[in-house]
Amino acid sequence: MPQKQPKRGRLWLNDGSCVRLRPAYPDHVWSYDFVHACTRDGRALRLLTVLDEFTRECLAIVVARRLASTDVLECLTRLFVQRAVPQHLRSDNGSEFRATEVQEWLQRLEVQPLYIEPGSPWENGYIESFNGKLRDELLNGEIFDTLLEAQVLIERWRREYNRFRPHSRLGYQPPAPETFQPWSLGSGAPPLHPSTKVEFQEKVA
Repeated sequence: MPQKQPKRGRLWLNDGSCVRLRPAYPDHVWSYDFVHACTRDGRALRLLTVLDEFTRECLAIVVARRLASTDVLECLTRLFVQRAVPQHLRSDNGSEFRATEVQEWLQRLEVQPLYIEPGSPWENGYIESFNGKLRDELLNGEIFDTLLEAQVLIERWRREYNRFRPHSRLGYQPPAPETFQPWSLGSGAPPLHPSTKVEFQEKVA
């Protein structure tokens, strides 16, 4: 029998939902998490998934044998330069996410980390839901012979998920079709100006 776990208090709204920051517009709140898989020979695969909670777009899936905090920083740096700098990043309390270098880097870029309560994956529901789809639709049905094969097939699935797979929250439209207009999802803050990328690069330098 597992050891009895201590009870934890929660903050709740009147509608029974757990209090948390809700995404209000694209690039407002991103979430990221790890998913585990393996190749045919039983060797481990580790996937880092990054999601825009408002648009439901999967921004990246990094596939490797091992992933550390430096790999997390490398992935985020690429996304921040290519896309935008979000206001918040939601994650669990994994050591890769709470590493000192990660927290200091995010603080320098004025990105607020949002850590869920330990043992409460439902507080990170957007990325947990996405990871479930990834596992049900791909990982549980594919046998990967090599790391390269896994990287290619998973990236192909990510692109199909973004461009073609309908999502009920988005009016049964894909998160990022080829003709995607970010502000067709509703009103919100204006898109980031290209100068944001310049400002980010100056902060990193």
